[in-house]
Amino acid sequence: MNLTNRRTFLKSTAAGTVALTSLSDLTANSDMKYKTALLGCGWWGNNILKYAMESDECKIVGLCDVDQSHLNQTAERVRTEKGDSPKSYGDYRDLLEKEKPDIVINATPDHWHPLVTIAATEAGAHVYVEKPVGHTINEGKAMVAAARKNDRVVQVGTHRRASPHNISGMEFLKSGQAGKIGMVRAFVHYSGGPGKPTPDSEPPDGLDWDMWCGPAPLRPYNKLLHPKGFRNFLDYANGQIGDWGIHWMDQILWWTDEKGPRRISSTGARHIKEDNTENPDTQIASFEFEDFTACWEHRYYAANHSEKHNIGCYFYGTEGVFHMGWLDGWNFYPANGGEVIHQDPKLDDPDQQNIKGLWSNLLECIKTGNRPICDIEIGHRSTNMSLLAMLSLKHGKSVEWDPENEIIVGDPEASKLLQREYREPWQYPVV
Repeated sequence: MNLTNRRTFLKSTAAGTVALTSLSDLTANSDMKYKTALLGCGWWGNNILKYAMESDECKIVGLCDVDQSHLNQTAERVRTEKGDSPKSYGDYRDLLEKEKPDIVINATPDHWHPLVTIAATEAGAHVYVEKPVGHTINEGKAMVAAARKNDRVVQVGTHRRASPHNISGMEFLKSGQAGKIGMVRAFVHYSGGPGKPTPDSEPPDGLDWDMWCGPAPLRPYNKLLHPKGFRNFLDYANGQIGDWGIHWMDQILWWTDEKGPRRISSTGARHIKEDNTENPDTQIASFEFEDFTACWEHRYYAANHSEKHNIGCYFYGTEGVFHMGWLDGWNFYPANGGEVIHQDPKLDDPDQQNIKGLWSNLLECIKTGNRPICDIEIGHRSTNMSLLAMLSLKHGKSVEWDPENEIIVGDPEASKLLQREYREPWQYPVV
């Protein structure tokens, strides 16, 4: 998407009309590039960093990670590929104080997203934060409040909103060509097996495990947890629906004008898994909106070779069935059995995602003061859907949700699950 088209797209959206801050508010360094810091130097943080460096509008001034091996590898990469010499830190608070970045990439594990994002906005930085925005719903509310209070652009990594086939698919749905939609089915079905338990061990040299756990419970180190595996442990994430599910919940909310579901119920269990992860290997959730019903299902076994697609959203309308996918683009199957309409995907290599468009949009919004296409409030609502499903699963019953006020109705016990206790000395963020 070129600059002109991107501006046109932003102006055409309600989100793109709200001013946050002016370019004069931004403190750029001497060569007029945005001082940029990466917090969380693992695999996915480096994916985002790639596009920051390629934009040629960013100077990488700081890196932060509790794993020294990740930190060293990323520092060498920046020096080799970009020629910058970023300072390395083990504590994000030191980085924010000393480097005073204009932009922070928050690619930490899920349970760290809220504190890091809020601190970055309070330090004057704009933020690209990975999804989900947090581990509990009230953390997301505090993140939205911090972004607004500090007039910072906060972009959430739901990058399908910058993907050409997702954009054209939404135009197709919103034009009414699929008819009236009564049901949406979101799903992820991957292969897998039971696995086997992996014993706890001492943390590897150079890993500050206490800091990695941070505000979440401190538990023994296990190599299934770090690196990459933390989303399978519920103290630090919310399983498959809290990972992949965010993207597809976001597609549902992108399509509808409603802010969220009114009633949520979920069941799930570990029918197959025999390792020491904790997330359900099977989960089904139902979301009742005012005008339609949405559902989610996932499993970590059996793949999905019996259906045309193993991931995405089916939108069931009076004129046919629309499938929004990933590697397979989108397809519309007319109810009258007519010719299938197909749109190929356009994805960035090597990760097959669309981070580049999202990063370009972040830079554009810093300059214009517009809200980004994946604004923190948008990402918060999409995260809420997944977290409400997990909340219902943990609570053991359905919950009534007021999406306007973001409260659970008539269930004090369920309301307690909207947040959790932080481990000292960390303090849970409040609005």
